[in-house]
Amino acid sequence: MSAGFFQVPVPHNEPVKEYRPGSEERARLKAALTEASSKTVDIPMYIGGEEVRTETRIPLVAPHNRKQVLAHFHEGDQTHVEQAITAALNAREQWAGLPWEQRAGIFLKAAELLAGPYRYKVNAATMLGQSKNAYQAEIDSACEMIDFLRFNVQYMTEIYSQQPRSSAGYWNREEYRPLEGFVFALTPFNFTAIAGNLPSAPAMMGNTVIWKPATQQIYSAQVLMEVFRKAGLPDGVINLIYVDGPLAGDIIFRHPDFAGIHFTGSTGVFQQIWKTIGENIHQYKSYPRIVGETGGKDFVLVHESADPKEVATALVRGAFEYQGQKCSAASRAYIPSSLWEQIREYILADLREIKTGTVEDFSNFVNAVIDERAFDKISKYISEAKNDPRVEVIAGGTFDKTDGFFIQPTVLLARDPQYVTMCEEIFGPVLTVYIYHPDHFEETVQLVDQTSPYALTGSLFARDRYVIEEVSQKLVNAAGNYYINDKPTGAVVGQQPFGGARASGTNDKAGSSLNLLRWVSARVIKETFVPPVDFRYPFMETE
Repeated sequence: MSAGFFQVPVPHNEPVKEYRPGSEERARLKAALTEASSKTVDIPMYIGGEEVRTETRIPLVAPHNRKQVLAHFHEGDQTHVEQAITAALNAREQWAGLPWEQRAGIFLKAAELLAGPYRYKVNAATMLGQSKNAYQAEIDSACEMIDFLRFNVQYMTEIYSQQPRSSAGYWNREEYRPLEGFVFALTPFNFTAIAGNLPSAPAMMGNTVIWKPATQQIYSAQVLMEVFRKAGLPDGVINLIYVDGPLAGDIIFRHPDFAGIHFTGSTGVFQQIWKTIGENIHQYKSYPRIVGETGGKDFVLVHESADPKEVATALVRGAFEYQGQKCSAASRAYIPSSLWEQIREYILADLREIKTGTVEDFSNFVNAVIDERAFDKISKYISEAKNDPRVEVIAGGTFDKTDGFFIQPTVLLARDPQYVTMCEEIFGPVLTVYIYHPDHFEETVQLVDQTSPYALTGSLFARDRYVIEEVSQKLVNAAGNYYINDKPTGAVVGQQPFGGARASGTNDKAGSSLNLLRWVSARVIKETFVPPVDFRYPFMETE
């Protein structure tokens, strides 16, 4: 067998296309939207090398057009979870034994497929299925997913190259084995790239995976699976199933070969998973890896030295891009009274120009929230705020689900810094503002740190460098991704590895080698060239 120390292509961030009027990419994306909207797709599960269909077909509806059925997916049951486990375990030995450069080649090819022939198909699927505008889909399902694949290959090689030192007469080596068993990837609706990274990152390191996406993301998940298969991913390495979450978990978390979970979702679900794993710990062959990112109540803290226009733009983009359905979305803002009127006018001026509607109309900045359950939850917060004397609705506050699940960007002004929308994750286009006196800045910093159990993202706006340093130290544990004079969203793979602590997750930083390290188990090998043949040591010699 030939061999070599291989260097992978140097990764670079995929350039973001702008979709300006008259551009080729705009025309191609609109054509992809038309093509996708012209048919109803039949989506099977993928278990081993089989496309699995069942008698239970569930419709997938566009959130912004309740009459548009995009696809039907085949819902599985307990037997399909068991089949997926068997397929993953059967594929494990051969996949783990494949040279790393062959695994790398598969995922690098997948990146190129997404950058080229599949770019507009996956973006159109994300726009229609998850109600994202063209730009939000481009930075997610195209660019971020491509970046995850390219950079993770680089991080894989960096991990493999980390080797121990060897003294004279010895050779120490370190192997990075895949985990013993299978990995469960439980993925969210809001980012196609996160949904694709959660199964592909463990698979890249030699693991086999069972992937259960959120129902609302199945439409674009199927496109990613098509790309993986087109890139040459062997059967059984990633098994895509559509089974009720608790049912899947009940089987997976009791299986002795369960080796780890890669999760993005709610804090409550993650904590229940952790508890279940703990209760079943005696059944497993090894201690499972538990990796999760679970949400946030992300802050923007404004100092009186900040620029009002910069703050307003960051709040509008940070709070209302993708309808606030980002774990990192700006959800609570603390603004000094000396700047509030200027910032308020800038925000209101922007909101007067923002349009809400379908994704096919590229002039719409805001689209629909993901489904009726989300709509009802978010609109309840807004309705209760309208009737509460502790809070004032200063923008938006209207919603309608007649044709799609539309909620207007809403800004609340809370007189109580502990008001519910300052504390609880809403996951929608709702920003709550608290106004503080500039003399109470120190107390406000404490409020930011102590109000929420989460610690995912946060921003500080200030031009005073002493303030920037002081606040950065005081809020050291308040956010895993901390921004200075920027909105708290938009982490880029290879530039801002993403993840938070406290109630926001395990902070294993997707988009970095830290995450990939969780999916390997190291074995150290010491080889002695000339072994001793006498048990005696020199100190035992007589004088």
